[in-house]
Amino acid sequence: MNTPLALRRATPADSDAVAEIWYHGWKDGHLGNVPDTLVRIRTRESFWERARARVGDTTVAVAHGEVAGFVMVVGDEVEQVYVSSAHRGSGVAGTLLTEAERLVGEGGHSRAWLAVAPGNARARRFYERCGWVDDGEFENQVAGPDGPVLVPCRRYVKAVAGWGGR
Repeated sequence: MNTPLALRRATPADSDAVAEIWYHGWKDGHLGNVPDTLVRIRTRESFWERARARVGDTTVAVAHGEVAGFVMVVGDEVEQVYVSSAHRGSGVAGTLLTEAERLVGEGGHSRAWLAVAPGNARARRFYERCGWVDDGEFENQVAGPDGPVLVPCRRYVKAVAGWGGR
């Protein structure tokens, strides 16, 4: 890793930085790879609302005093992993994913999972390089204003036993 990096739990003061990274990263990996219905509800404002609401699930990576990326973990799911474009390729994503695996194991789970849009080839290659395995297709249910939006995804899994779970 080229960048001195610190991991810590997010605070409400991190919400704007998390939202900015999430918004731009989501567009990079999802536009053209998810249903138009989901794109319509993922407005710029929705990322700020969601970032504020999800502070408790978020760990940030800080480099040179700024949030360089973040990960959100709930139960055995690694829900979000995003790195700012300025920090891509610096090792931040790998550090965040390792932390997510640790958090899943610490929560008492022996296996972590995450969802990836099938067309997000860059993310899929990254997860595979980190030892994650494509466990097949599934439809991820995403909350929408008019009910769930079904999003075709690939489910990736990784054993995390040995992290000292319950």
